[in-house]
Amino acid sequence: MAEQSRGRTPVLLLKTKSVPTDTYEELFLTVDDHRYAPVFVPVLEHRFKRDALREVREHVTRRGFVPESQQGRATYGALIFTSQRAVEAFIEVVEGIREEGTLNVNALLPESLPLYVVGPATARGLRALGLPCPILGEETGNGEALAAFILEHYSRIHAGTSNPPILFMVGDKRRDIIPRTLQSEELDAHKRTKVDELVIYETGEMQSFKTNFSAIWKNNAGQGSERQWVVVFSPTGCQAMLESLGLLDAESGKAKPVANRRDILVATIGPTTRDYLINEFDFTPDVCAEKPSPEGIAEGIKAFTQNNNWSHDR
Repeated sequence: MAEQSRGRTPVLLLKTKSVPTDTYEELFLTVDDHRYAPVFVPVLEHRFKRDALREVREHVTRRGFVPESQQGRATYGALIFTSQRAVEAFIEVVEGIREEGTLNVNALLPESLPLYVVGPATARGLRALGLPCPILGEETGNGEALAAFILEHYSRIHAGTSNPPILFMVGDKRRDIIPRTLQSEELDAHKRTKVDELVIYETGEMQSFKTNFSAIWKNNAGQGSERQWVVVFSPTGCQAMLESLGLLDAESGKAKPVANRRDILVATIGPTTRDYLINEFDFTPDVCAEKPSPEGIAEGIKAFTQNNNWSHDR
């Protein structure tokens, strides 16, 4: 990290790096004349639920996604992915079946099976599998927009018959906007779709996060970085981050009064995390992205820097 940061402003992204590529890394390596050095500091620890992985595997191997196997109606007519971890779980299942070499995965996951995704990261991970399934919805960007997209698309491809159920692979912490929208009693019967949520992974704060985060920002400071940015993506890990930076009063649990010009600045991906920092710790982040995207974060950081008349090398 020291070599990566030298001469550039470190951007500590409090998230697990997406695979095969990460849009935050791609953007911050090139934006503003290569002035930033992005580094990932995972906050969350994801543990796959082995019984759930076995259940998905059984659906695949028993032809549960193949319409012709059950009088023209599959157990599930589509899959929904709204997280990178769910994609990784599915990749593990599919690659495991492929490695055994006894079944044709492309026949078990056919072209008739839409894979609905919420954004480009989930889409890229699934495309890497090389399945014949269409991957749809990556331009939607959030669960509400994806639900509206599925509502129209799924009913159209099943016109003249009731919609088969959809399997939604989720984590233990998630919003219910998609199943609530697709199963709403207010919908016409031909548009209503049963959604089965399968909890495929559990999430908790990584025990080593605070230690790892402290080591990285202190090392950057020791190597001469006069300014660093921390990008926060969720309330998880916020307390540990503030404690590491010495911004939290141990007795009150609230933020200490700080000077306007700090060496380490904080940006949040959106208003939910910003409001959590304000309400829980009386800490107002320096930037809140107007759009929850790499571009939104970069634009917020650039605007903050310009508004405060700070050059790159302060």
